[in-house]
Amino acid sequence: SEKLWNIFSLILSRRIHLHRPEIRLESLKEDIKDFLKTSGWEKKLQNAVYSELNVFPSPCHPAAPPEHMKEPLAYMRKAQGSWEKRILKSLNSMCTELSIPLAQKRPVSEQKELLNKWNEMGTDEPDLSLFRPVYAPKDFLEVLMNLRNPNYENGEHPSFRNHLGLIQVPLKVKDIPELKEDFSELGLNIGQLGIDDSAQVPPEFFENEHVRVGQKVLAEQDSAAAQQYVRQGCPTALRADLWALILNISNQPEDILYYEQLKSNVIQHDLLVDSLIYKDVKLTASNDDYYFVFEDYLYQVLLCFSRDTAVLEHFTYSSATPPRSYIRGKLGMEEYAVFYPPNVNYNSFILSVAPLCFLYHEPSKLYQIFREMYVRFFFRLHSISSHPSGIVSLCLLFETLLQTHLPQLFYHLREIGAQPLRISFKWMVRAFSGYLATDQLLLLWDRILGYNSLEILAGNRTVFTKRVKSRWMPFCFLSQAVLADLSTLKVMPLLQIFLFATVT
Repeated sequence: SEKLWNIFSLILSRRIHLHRPEIRLESLKEDIKDFLKTSGWEKKLQNAVYSELNVFPSPCHPAAPPEHMKEPLAYMRKAQGSWEKRILKSLNSMCTELSIPLAQKRPVSEQKELLNKWNEMGTDEPDLSLFRPVYAPKDFLEVLMNLRNPNYENGEHPSFRNHLGLIQVPLKVKDIPELKEDFSELGLNIGQLGIDDSAQVPPEFFENEHVRVGQKVLAEQDSAAAQQYVRQGCPTALRADLWALILNISNQPEDILYYEQLKSNVIQHDLLVDSLIYKDVKLTASNDDYYFVFEDYLYQVLLCFSRDTAVLEHFTYSSATPPRSYIRGKLGMEEYAVFYPPNVNYNSFILSVAPLCFLYHEPSKLYQIFREMYVRFFFRLHSISSHPSGIVSLCLLFETLLQTHLPQLFYHLREIGAQPLRISFKWMVRAFSGYLATDQLLLLWDRILGYNSLEILAGNRTVFTKRVKSRWMPFCFLSQAVLADLSTLKVMPLLQIFLFATVT
């Protein structure tokens, strides 16, 4: 990739002087190896390669068409395309109704004002009552519920003959034995941060040893080792550095400069999505007991993110296609088409940023961490695909686990008209941000990073639905508010019990 080539070019151009007479061609390979080790570039190159392997999917069959890298199933690609058109129609309708352009240059006076209050944007209270969300999670769920594989009639596929959930596409999802194998480090006999009891050692002894090992991993600066380490949870004091190591974020001067360039773009140009971001932050994070103090950080990160063309790179392996618009007066002329913006924002997306504010207080590093989390994981929660960590597969996995292992609960909820997926869908698209207590959420995200997968979210939804059933069993009705209250629940004990104490 371009990132790896840039690193290697830097090594060759700045560090190794091949024209020097003491460097011979017959020993060049060994000389380069020795230099990489002694200079520290060997570890940097390994981490860069490991990062790329974690992000990009495995190569398709050589004969497969290019679009198969984005999504191999044609009906999924078609559904995603239709969803994108619906989003763009909503955005364009808002422009027409409000007589507001998609983008315009800010007057100089407005630029100065925004620059002066960059760190205090939360104090503004503009009237945004006429702006509406581009879409809501329930709209997205309705689209997922209507997905169908045209090659099968309803119920025709063997795996769907007894499936009574809302998701009706025959994707392969894992069962409990497969999840046990994939998440083996969560076993009942393995120490975990976030669990107060252990069959092996007292928790305080485990935590002290775990911190010592974590410090050693950081000293080695090995991304692969860090990823393996966080599968048992991150100590609070080490989490920020370990996550940055896993994501290969170092916040170099060029990264800081890039962030400042994005900030400059925000200052100079006003986008329609700026108002949408502002309103969504006000409606979500500003009213959240945990996140309201980070309101200014959220504006800074999200406004810069909406202008970051580097984010476009993830569309090479995402089923989505970036939205495009045309320069005014050049409608339909492809040479004047521009991407606008790399991502359309709404409130589920905004709460993916907020938890990171507890870990990173330098805006440029916070921005880089969020961007990498998005292009590795979170984009899959907002696009239609058959990927195992995609929102469709996660919803199907949740319903399958619930129907198979908690049938009484599943059928009761269905019978009273409270489909479990409708209740818990917001948990998923927000990766539980805004629902769990912050310490529990970060423990869950430790495992997302450690296993490089979002599948643990589906298991999390299942165990939480199981856990709260005792609250409604004495009653003949179900309150969605009761099921939505997850703030007192502990993540890791429930996941361990469900995965490793469930009879299969």
